[in-house]
Amino acid sequence: MEQINAVITGVGGYVPDYILTNDEISKMVDTTDEWIMGRIGIKERRILNEEGRGTSYMARKAAKQLMQRTKSDPEDIDLVIVATTTPDYRLPSTASILCERLGLKRAFAFDMQAVCSGFLYALETGANFIRSGNYKKIIVVGADKMSSIIDYTDRATCPIFGDGAAAFMLEPTTEDYGVMDAVLRTDGKGLPFLHIKAGGSVCAPSYYTMDNHMHYIYQEGRTVFKYAVANMSSACESIIERNHLSKDELAWVIPHQANQRIISAVTQRLEVPSEKVMVNIERYGNTSAATLPLCIWDFENKLKKGDKLIFTAFGAGFAWGAVYVKWGYDSDTSSSAKSGQNLQKTE
Repeated sequence: MEQINAVITGVGGYVPDYILTNDEISKMVDTTDEWIMGRIGIKERRILNEEGRGTSYMARKAAKQLMQRTKSDPEDIDLVIVATTTPDYRLPSTASILCERLGLKRAFAFDMQAVCSGFLYALETGANFIRSGNYKKIIVVGADKMSSIIDYTDRATCPIFGDGAAAFMLEPTTEDYGVMDAVLRTDGKGLPFLHIKAGGSVCAPSYYTMDNHMHYIYQEGRTVFKYAVANMSSACESIIERNHLSKDELAWVIPHQANQRIISAVTQRLEVPSEKVMVNIERYGNTSAATLPLCIWDFENKLKKGDKLIFTAFGAGFAWGAVYVKWGYDSDTSSSAKSGQNLQKTE
């Protein structure tokens, strides 16, 4: 019996229309465009500011575009996994909302929460469902409305994050393409350094937690930076060694878009030239679970069948990893991110 693997057969994405610039941020807190660009590398970020719209709205836009591009019938979708830290509600899952709004009648669905590493975890999870032989079409979404958990009076965090969503279609193949290997880790050391203090079962919402801004992200940037660089580099090196890859063979490294200095430090350690690194942080900021698939959505027209890619991310917990993918199709420029920007407008 031939071995089944999971190959990516399409990409869809969505970013909101509203652009929050560094100049606008500098009117909210004591910062400047020069400081933000020098420390983080972000020029602007997209914000979903329409009332009543949450993560599922962006996820639906991305998944609908994906289904249009892959000519997928709703009846053919077996599973939906949504990687998110900003679900519409505590319950039900955002993935279940997505099923209803996309008219998916046969799929089961669930959310996966690993913060900025969520899409890595979801991609490998979806690939394993495909490898089981029981599932034929799986949608894996990374989506976050980070603006909903950001304190716009905190100069340390408010310039970093943006909103967005992107999705991959996974399908079975017996060819030598697809999700080839994964190194995923969680050590739990990160709780003191990156968290949201209130809103969970340990510290339920109250007037006190609201008054003291305890429902927003708290981050100790220097500590997170150190662990992110070390662990993302280590995970990529493990992938390279385990799969006997040379640096010359790699077509692209796709790092989590958290901070330009982290991206530069990781790729320098890996000795990968900058022209082989996907970076769009300047335009979108850190969209958490959405950053990795949004990079592919942006750069899709540059990918060729057989390209060897390494995705890597690091997030709260601490949770991190790397996934090795052999790209499965030659990307038509008509389905590039530019045309995607037009497609995303349709309901």
